[in-house]
Formats: sequence, C-alpha cells, structure tokens
Amino acid sequence: MEVSLASAGVGSECELVLRDLPAWFGIESALLQYAADAEKYPTLVARESSALVGFITVRQHFEHSFEVHCMAVQAGQRRRGLGSRLLKAAESWAQLRGGRFMQVKTISPGNPSPEYAETRAFYFSAGYAALEEFPLLWSKSNPCLQLVKAL
Repeated sequence: MEVSLASAGVGSECELVLRDLPAWFGIESALLQYAADAEKYPTLVARESSALVGFITVRQHFEHSFEVHCMAVQAGQRRRGLGSRLLKAAESWAQLRGGRFMQVKTISPGNPSPEYAETRAFYFSAGYAALEEFPLLWSKSNPCLQLVKAL
C-alpha cells in the first residue's frame, strides 16, 4: 500500500472513507467540511488497487507548527498499521517543511466514547502527549483534548 501526496479532486474519495466511520464522523456538517478541507490543505492518501482507503490532512499554523486536521482509515482496513504509516508520513512531510511540532485535537476523556478512547490510545502510542483540555471548544458534549508531539 502506497502513501502519497494527494492530487486535486480527492475530497469525494475522502468523504467515502469518512462515511464508513460513523462513530467518529457522525456529524454531517463536520464530515462535509473535512472532505472539503482535503481539497484545501495538504492531504496524504493511502491507496490499495487505486482505491483510497485512508488519508491524513495536515495544516500548518506557524513556521514550525503543524496539525493533524483529519485522519481516517476505512473500517475494513483498520488495525493493519495504515494509520501509523499515514501519521509517520505526515510527520516526515512536516519536518521537511521545517516542522518541529505536530498537534492533534480529539475528543477528551470527558466524553466516554470507546471510539475516541481508541483514538487517544493511538496517538499516545505514537508519542503524542496531552497538552490541554478545552471543555467548550466544540461543544459541552464533545470536549476537546489537544495532544502534541515534538518532531
């Protein structure tokens, strides 16, 4: 499976992956925005037999700081190391552009979702550390946890 920088027109393929993960991407307006953002921001994709099976969209906020804006791996492709490969590729991509820090925002433990407990465990295993919790950034029922990693 190859990971590469996406070309234009990838948003609709990313939308299909997001729709395959309703426990993570169940808010329609957010799902559509993430798909549109895959066209707007640098997005690395993983393909199997030309089908997009995972992606990671990255944003640069300042000269040395980047963010995992959205990452998703098709349900049937999860737990095969693809998310780790996408994340490492994004980190390397950011480093080549002067990145020293990568952050990601996810749902905090204040929400008991088992899916987001899995998400946090994934990032912790990749070397990310909790930096700050924002209980009202998104909504009271979706408290935000900011994780960060030095690249």
